[in-house]
Formats: sequence, C-alpha cells, structure tokens
Amino acid sequence: MKEIRNILEECSINDIYFSNRGASILYKIPIYQRNYAWEREEIYALIKDVYDSLKKPVYYIGTLVTYKRDENIFEVIDGQQRLTTIYIILKALGIESIANTLTYSARKVSAATIEKMPNFSEENDQGILSGFQYAKESLSSIVGDKKAEIDAFKDYFLNNVHIIHYRVPKDVDLNHYFEVMNSRGEQLEKHEIVKAKLSEQLIGDDVAMEKFSRIWEACSDMSFYIQQKLPGMTSVFGNTMDSFDIKSFDEFPNSDAGSSLGKKTISELLNAPIRKLESMYEDDQNDSFQPIIDFPNFLLIVLKITRMWNEEDFDPLSFTLDDKELIKEFEKINLTPEFVKDFAFNLLLAKYYLDNYVIHHTDGVDRAVENPWKLQYYYKKGNSAAYLKDLYESNKAQEEAIQLLSMFEVAFTPKQRKNYLFYCLYHLFEDWNLNNYLVFLRNLAKKYFFDVYLDANKLNDLKQPKPNSFDETILIGNELNVELEDVERDFDIIYPVGACNIPLYVFNYTDYKLWKKYADELRGKKTKKGSKERTQFFEELGCSDFELDPFNNFYFSRTRKSLEHYYPQAKAGEGKQLSSDEINCFGNFAMIGSDANSSGSNWNPIDKKNRYLDTKSNQVSVASLKFRIMLQICQDNYDAGVINEKIKRPFGLEWNYEDIQEHQRKMLDIIIQ
Repeated sequence: MKEIRNILEECSINDIYFSNRGASILYKIPIYQRNYAWEREEIYALIKDVYDSLKKPVYYIGTLVTYKRDENIFEVIDGQQRLTTIYIILKALGIESIANTLTYSARKVSAATIEKMPNFSEENDQGILSGFQYAKESLSSIVGDKKAEIDAFKDYFLNNVHIIHYRVPKDVDLNHYFEVMNSRGEQLEKHEIVKAKLSEQLIGDDVAMEKFSRIWEACSDMSFYIQQKLPGMTSVFGNTMDSFDIKSFDEFPNSDAGSSLGKKTISELLNAPIRKLESMYEDDQNDSFQPIIDFPNFLLIVLKITRMWNEEDFDPLSFTLDDKELIKEFEKINLTPEFVKDFAFNLLLAKYYLDNYVIHHTDGVDRAVENPWKLQYYYKKGNSAAYLKDLYESNKAQEEAIQLLSMFEVAFTPKQRKNYLFYCLYHLFEDWNLNNYLVFLRNLAKKYFFDVYLDANKLNDLKQPKPNSFDETILIGNELNVELEDVERDFDIIYPVGACNIPLYVFNYTDYKLWKKYADELRGKKTKKGSKERTQFFEELGCSDFELDPFNNFYFSRTRKSLEHYYPQAKAGEGKQLSSDEINCFGNFAMIGSDANSSGSNWNPIDKKNRYLDTKSNQVSVASLKFRIMLQICQDNYDAGVINEKIKRPFGLEWNYEDIQEHQRKMLDIIIQ
C-alpha cells in the first residue's frame, strides 16, 4: 500500500497554482467533464465564506482529485468546478501571472477564454466569462475597493484557503476508480448519501420504498413545479390551491395512480412511438424557472420543519441551514421508518408550497421594465392544458407579495442560511390562507428591520446579525412570532453619522416602504402632475415630481449588491467640503448595481445625476427608489441654482451635508412607522 502522504496532501491555493517544484504544472480538464457551470450565487457564497473566515487560521475549500498523465500534466478527475472558480477569483483579484496553468482538452473556446482572462476576445466560453464577472461583482460587494482590504483578502485566499489534493496513483485502473466513485463516473452527492440512509429504514416495505423514491426524485428537480414531475396526480394536488387532499405519507397513491404511464412495462415504454412518449411528459417541458434554492439546502429546511413539528425539546438554535452540514444534521436523528415517512410527506408538501407560494426568477436576466420575479401557481383542471395563474386574484396583493418576497431574496441571495424561506414555509405548514400569508410577510419584513437590524444586541461590530439572531428573534418557544417587541428603537444610535457599516437589508426595506407608500397613496388613481395628492406625496419624499414610472417599474433587481456614496468617498475632506464622517451615513448611501458602482463611484453628484438619469444608461443598475429620490434632489438644487444666482452652489455641492441630513430625516419618517 502506498503511503498516504504520497497521494494525499493538504495544499494552499498558493501551492496549487504557484508552487511548481521545478517546472510548471498543467491542470487539464478532460472532455468528459461538463462545462464550467458555477452561477452568481455559488461564487458569491464562496467569496463571502472566505471573507467571513479571515480571522480563522485555515478555511477548507474541499477536495481536488487528479491523475498524472505525463510529466507535470495532471488530469482533473474531480473538483474541476472548484479549481476553475479559484483560478477565476485569482484573476478577478488582479493577479496577472499564475505559474501553473489550467486548460480544457478538446475545447478550444474554453481553453482560450481561460488563457486570455481578463482580456477576453469576441468568442468566449460564456460560463467562464460570466463567472469572472460574478467574481468581480462579489469581490467589490463583499471585500470593497480599498487596497488594504483587497490585499488582506488576497493574502488570506492564497495562503490560508486550503484544498485536499488527492493524486490517484499511476497503477490504479481509472475505469475501476470511476466505478468505485459511482457507476455514473462522479462522486456521490451529499443528498444522495442522505437518500441512501433514509431508504435503509424502508427495506422490506416495497410499497413505502417506491413511494419514498418517487417523492424524492420528483422533489429533487428544483426547476419545475412538483405537479409537473408527478403528472396525472390530481388525487394528490387537486385542481386548485385549496385542494391538496392527502394528509400523510400513507395516503400518497401507490405507483403512478391515475397515470397510464405508471402502468406500462419497461418493454412497452421502450417500444412506444417517440411522439407518444413525449406527450406523456409534455408537462415536463413547460414552465421551467430559476429556483431560489438548491436541493441540499431545501432538504435542510424540510428537516428543520420536521424536527420542529415532531420533537418537543428540539433546539432550533443548534441547527445549521448550510449544505456543508447536511449529512451531520441527518446523523443527529434517530432514524425510524416513521420518521422517514413523515420527512418524505413534509418534503412533498414543502416543495408544493415552495413552487406555488414563493417567487421564482424567470430566466436569470434583469431588464429595465419587465419584472422577472413571478408568483404563480400551477393550475390544471380535467383534461385541459395546464397553465400558470397569479397567486392572488387582487393585483394589489399580488404585487405586494412579489415585492416582499423578492426583497427578502435579494437581501439573502446565497442558497445557504435562507432563514426567511424557512419561516415562510413553516408559516404555510400552519396556515395557507392567502390573506394571512401576505400579512405574515409584511410583519416578517418589519420584524427583521426593527427587532434584528435596529437591536444592537443582535448585531456584531460590523452591524451584521450575529449567529442565530434571526431564530432567537422569530422563534419563541418553537413557534413563529412576528409581533414587534415592545421596545423603542433608535436608528441614529445604531447607525450614527460616520457609520459606514449599514446592512443592505436596511436599504432593501427602505425601497419596499417607498414602493408601498406609492402603492397605497397613488397607484391606480390616475393623478396628474401638480395635483394636491401628487404634490404632497413628493414633498414627503423631499423632492420634486419625477413622474410615476420609476415606481410602476420598480422591482428588486439581483444586481443591487453594492452601496454607493452619492457624495463620493474619494472627495471627502477636499477643501471646506464634506468630511469623511459626514458622507458615511444613511442619507448619503443608496443601493446600486455593482457595474455602475465601479464605473462612477468617484463622480461628483451632479455628474452622477446626469449619467444615471440618461435614458441610454443601464437603469437596472440604479433601480433603487431611494437613489432615484437622491438624484432628483440633486437636480432640484441644480435647477434652483441656475434660476437664482444668489443661492447657486459650488460645482459638486448640488448635494451637501444639509441635503444629506434632510433626506435621511425624510426617509426615516417613512420607514420607522
């Protein structure tokens, strides 16, 4: 047996990409590996996890499995997504020369994209190109743009982020190795290990095993409605939102009851005409969407719900909603057939609620006018074609529910630790009345703002919620509690002038409240510019009337991940103008797309106004109602200065400290009610 140290080594990123031990190393990704596929959320989560671990001696990023094909050429068997992401982050950090290289076998475009990064050509691997852009956005949002902070992150990333490198011995038959890993040629996912552990409890009960497997497989495809993955099962889902008829695992129909497909033999299926088979699965081809959570993290939410319901002494604060802990959390359970059945039924019910009561993103693109967030349920009656219906019959309720759910989603984008989603699903397990659900969402948003983000005891030194702050606040005696605590909250004490660590949720909640004020006071009333109602509305915002389209078109874009100093940070302390403390306050900050932030952060306020209000600019990047109000105040001050020479302000001071203070007061009057 070979010594373990010869094949298994703990390496830093510096070891992987910069230590060549005499000659450069080439990591080659073979043709049988899939294309690079990490999305914004995964890259953001990795960078955020590393950043949150800066004070820890080591952050482990997983494993890398390679096979030595030639001298200093290593074929990547497992871990290519992680290895590519590391390379992309190094380039996004501005590291130009990387000693050891990465390439793709038989994929010229992918290899050229990696090689030329960040100087991309006209023909690129879109996945890699997008990954680089996501990494740049995430670094800007999480680490910031100060050299000292970037250097500290870079140093930690290179030297303290470690990966376990397993070098498959030369005398190992790779075909046999793949067979050992998995019959499909890839390592078992954690959720597959969990499925195996749960299935063991049902051995000997063929009916229960078949039901469990069918529920699991149907729920695991997060991009489709559960009704699509279990076609013909109106006996389970009914025709409408209030006709989910089964109450337990045992009531779930055997096989594909009601579906002729489930009654066919394998031989019949193989010999059936292609068109006939396609029609059996036609629902599967329609109405896909971008899920807001992946299956492993969804399993954890369902496990937490199941334990909350089944265990009187369950401590939710000891539970971690992070797929890194997936297997550990299931290992805490004394598994029984009854628990597995309960869990499977809760999985089915939770997927039904997730698909039909929670928002989805349509296609991954945020456009200037069309809201990509959808809140629709899957409706099928009799033999008629299935279609999607808005969750609420009232447009007003439908729009508010979308704004609230999307506000939570853009505030808590990573697929781990989605506490808000757990609370929503847990509420629906207890009460699926639509009116009550909307009230719950409103109260949850307010509870987050007042009893977490305005409670100093719940926040760390960076003004971010401490671990378990949400559960400590929302789960009282293992019951949901969204009533506000009877405590006075002072925004100016928590976030005084000079404070730059104001959480993004505060700005998301502000934009929701601004939209809600418009929806309650003006939407649908066809008021004219100059009318009493319009004039009073904009006076309360602190600016002149800039028309209502920004409110009508507003939605929570996923690009809004950066905070912009409207009066630029780079100009703080110049002459007798604004100090660093004066510009670091709620009144001078607004959320903005990271692409706009990086391109215009040092512009004067009037220059930002001119650029961002230009119809040719990317309006999604500045899709913040608070920021739109700030731009209008700047425009109003500019106009007043042009008309009245006596009050004309120096260039760059169309937005001054008095404006900042007054704007902050106006916003707080609206959000602290």
